[in-house]
Amino acid sequence: MKIRWKKTLTIVLDIVLAAYLGLAFTAFNKPDETVHVCTKVSIDIKDEATNGFIDTKEIKKRLETSRLYPLEKPIRYVDARKIEETLKSSPFVKTAECYKTQDGQVCISITQRLPVIRIKAANGDDYYLDDKNCIMPNSHYTSNLVIATGHINRLFATKYIATLGKVLMENDLWRNQIEQVNVLPNRGIELIPRIGDHVIYIGQLPEGRNSADREQQVRDYVIKKMNRLEKFYRYGLSQAGWNKYSYIDLEFDNQIICKRRMLN
Repeated sequence: MKIRWKKTLTIVLDIVLAAYLGLAFTAFNKPDETVHVCTKVSIDIKDEATNGFIDTKEIKKRLETSRLYPLEKPIRYVDARKIEETLKSSPFVKTAECYKTQDGQVCISITQRLPVIRIKAANGDDYYLDDKNCIMPNSHYTSNLVIATGHINRLFATKYIATLGKVLMENDLWRNQIEQVNVLPNRGIELIPRIGDHVIYIGQLPEGRNSADREQQVRDYVIKKMNRLEKFYRYGLSQAGWNKYSYIDLEFDNQIICKRRMLN
């Protein structure tokens, strides 16, 4: 009986000791939030140089407006999760992470949504489309993004123009050469190049029933047209002259129809 009681006591002591060690270890590794105040706020915007929609000043201002900017506040009152949620509510933020360090620093890491094309439609709409085919509001952001103009409603933009923008952005040649997409009333697509005084017509983008099929069909169609245009640039315009034609029609697969520029 005494042996069993001693064994039970030993087990209880082991449990208590394990619990104590666990709490001590946690307390040792966790920042002492009752003592420290935030001495530094580190804001890292992963793709600030390439996207440029937001910068550290705007992040600081947003947190100050929400009374969440942590500098000189006791660490125990810094709500990392609320900071993340507030930053994620921005239409330009893709991901946001926030954590506290033992020496009183608050670290914030942000990635931005990736714009692929800007829409300036005939109906007055002015916004961006990102790589997820979603609309982003207009801002002071400036870059070399392709601008899409003409007869574009928001449904057509998200279903078709976004994919067209992604294809152009993915190719170094077309990202630098094409500066404008123009949508005609029949939804035919014209491309305006930076070099060469001509307009390129690639026809109407193929329609698909579901988003995956539609995006793949549009992607394949645009790549095929742009590959033909690249060959025409290399073996046609390079010899005939970049300004010889005013209109280049690539709608049909078996021919390229060019309209010669009228000479004054």
